[in-house]
Formats: sequence, structure tokens, C-alpha cells
Amino acid sequence: MKFLDQAKVFLKSGDGGPGAVAFRREKFIEFGGPDGGDGGRGGDVIIEAADGLNTLIDYRYKQHFKAQRGHHGMGSNRNGARGEDVVLKVPVGTQILDETQETVLCDLTEAGQRRVFLRGGDGGHGNAHFKTPTNRAPRKFHPGWPGQEQWVWLRLKLIADAGLLGLPNAGKSTFLAATTAAKPKIADYPFTTLAPNLGVVRAGDEEFVIADIPGLIEGAHEGHGLGDRFLGHVERSRILLHLIDGTADDVVASYRTIRNELEAYGGNLADKTEVIGLNKSDALLDEEIEEKKAALEEASGAEVMVLSGATGQGVKQVLYRLLTVIKDSKAEDPEVINAPATRSIPRPPVGQKLPDDGEMQWDDETGEWVGGEDDNLEDEDFEEDLEEGDLEEGEELDGEELEGDSDEALDGEEPEGEEDGSDDDTDGTSRHGA
Repeated sequence: MKFLDQAKVFLKSGDGGPGAVAFRREKFIEFGGPDGGDGGRGGDVIIEAADGLNTLIDYRYKQHFKAQRGHHGMGSNRNGARGEDVVLKVPVGTQILDETQETVLCDLTEAGQRRVFLRGGDGGHGNAHFKTPTNRAPRKFHPGWPGQEQWVWLRLKLIADAGLLGLPNAGKSTFLAATTAAKPKIADYPFTTLAPNLGVVRAGDEEFVIADIPGLIEGAHEGHGLGDRFLGHVERSRILLHLIDGTADDVVASYRTIRNELEAYGGNLADKTEVIGLNKSDALLDEEIEEKKAALEEASGAEVMVLSGATGQGVKQVLYRLLTVIKDSKAEDPEVINAPATRSIPRPPVGQKLPDDGEMQWDDETGEWVGGEDDNLEDEDFEEDLEEGDLEEGEELDGEELEGDSDEALDGEEPEGEEDGSDDDTDGTSRHGA
């Protein structure tokens, strides 16, 4: 199904039905009089956030939606029936804007949420309503009140806990495919991703939603490349995962390019908590990793995590870091919009190979490697991983916090920025603009 995140539609609620002009004329009924009933009310235009939808493609081929008008009144004081409503089902996270796209009229952020956007017109009175002691045979009626009509824009902003950012070919789609059941297109040329993708990540017994948007380039806010239009899909994210291509000649320039685009876009994106990842470490020598990591930490003022989405190196540590930051964000501000996680089975990470002994196997039910001595982070040998520096003490695991201080980075070294007294975050995140 083609992805569409904005559409312009015309909405009109139903007009009210006209009242009736009728008289009761029966034999032996001396005083019959007027008995025309009132018209029915017109149908409403209702917008409903439906679970399971993630595109507005249905409104690409049909742009006009009109509710039914109310039925007319009838004799014997019979009122007309109410017109049928028209219900527009949209994905969760859809905003309704006016025709100028400057005012948000409605924002649907929860599944099942319904809003009566345009109210139908009231029905007109029949002649029985106008009967008075001095006007016993009125022939007056009301034709009914008109409904409301309006051109509006539907704009979808995907709701996710974490948003993936980076230049083209930074490995965002590979990371999404390695950690979720999503199957984005992956290729070795820029702008492989043309539409945002959502995936549900499982970290231990908990889950969170991550959104991957097309890559940004310098000048995206001016329309270069695919532009910054898709940045709206990470506006609702609690945190950002900024992936940087480790094979780039200047990783600091890559980092600053994305930061500049966030500043130019606005929407408080530049102020969100950010986790920085140096990706494609499998293609770098140890000396290059240390050099580029140190340069990024100096430029960003935060710890940089090293990972490889293709081989799975450091991916699990990044997921637990994201989960910890998301939980902290929910504790600080639970009112921030977040996506309800749904159960999904992640597939094996892209490019991941089994050990030479062949004992470890991928379990589709648990979504983890099983059968080996060090199959996951919940093994009894977990303390050995701490000594090797694979995990940080104090990091949350399956909802439980380990004992110890969290002064060491994931690679067992302290960020260089701490030596000069810079305000570094030891949890691998940075809150810009705070």
C-alpha cells in the first residue's frame, strides 16, 4: 500500500429536512387543524482514529464527503428521520488543518478517538409548530437549517517512542530491519527510503515503537533532496536516535548537517533528547573507531555509542539505552504522546551469522538467540559482560536496575568531554537546548 501522509478533502454535513404543511381533515372530526411534522436533523461529519491504519491513501482518490440531509416532516405530526452520518477513519496521529494549513482544528492521538467535526443542520418546523390561538390554520413552515461545509487538510504525523535520523546511507533502514519485524527497502544508493517506516522493538520483556524517516541532506529545509517534510513524523517522538555513517570522511560534518536541519525546521526537534550512534563499525579499524568517536563526543558533548546494524555489534546495547531513556522520559512527562506498543516478532538481525559451533539458533517466539552460553543479556554470565565493558552498570534490564554507579561508558571508557568540564550525559544522551 502506498504511503500518503497528507490529503485535501471537502467535508459537508447534512442539511436539515424541511417541515411539512398538512391538515387533519376527517369526517366527524370538527376541529382537525394543522398537523405537519418537523424535518429531521442532517447527518454529522465524524472523524475517527482507527487502529491499524498508517496511511491516508484512501483520501487520495475520493476527496468529497457529504453527510445525508434530514428527511422531511409528514402529516399526522410525524417528524422526519435524521440523516446518516459520514465517518472518516484516519490513522492515529492525524491532524485536521484549515485550508491555509496554518491552524490545527483537530488532533487525533488515540485509537478509537472520535470527534464530531461538522454538525448537521437542524430540521425545519412544520406548520403545527406555528399554530396559535389567533392563527389556527397556518400554512407556514421552515425549510431547515443548512449544514456546514469546509475544505480541510489531513496531515499524518506518525506516533513513535523513538525517531531515527541521519544522512542518506547512514544505515537507518538496516538498523530498523535488524531490530524489528519491519522490512524496509535496503540498498547501497542514497534515498532508498522514500516514505517513513514504523517498527516495534523488543528489549527484554518490554517494547517500544521506532520510526525511520527518509534521509536528510544539507539544505533539506529549503527543499533539497526529499526536503524536511518527513520530519513531522518524528515531532511526536520522545527521543531521537541519530545514526552517523562511520565510513564517512568527516563524521563531525555529518552530525552538524543534521543538527542544522533540525534547528532550521523548528518544532522543538532540536531540543529533544538525542542518542548518538556511530554506525557501520564493522567496516572500520579500531584506531579509526576511537578517532571518530572522540571527534563526535567533542562536537556533541555526549557519549557516542558504537554499533553495526549489519552485524548486530552493539545493537542490543543501543536498544537498552533507548529503552532506559524512554522510560525516564515517560516518568518525567507522561502526558507526551506516545505510541501503544503492539506485540510483534522481530526477525534475526540483517547480516548476523551464527557462531562457528552452530549451537546458537534464532527463536522466533522469543525473538532472541538461544542455545549458546551467552545467548542474551539475561544469562548468568551477565557480570562477565560488565567486566568486559559491554554493558554499563546501573543500566535497566527487564525492568530491574543493576547495582553500581553509571559512570562508565558502554565501551568501558569515560567520554573525553568530561575532562574539560563539559556537561556530558553519562547515559549516552544529550538534551540540546535544555
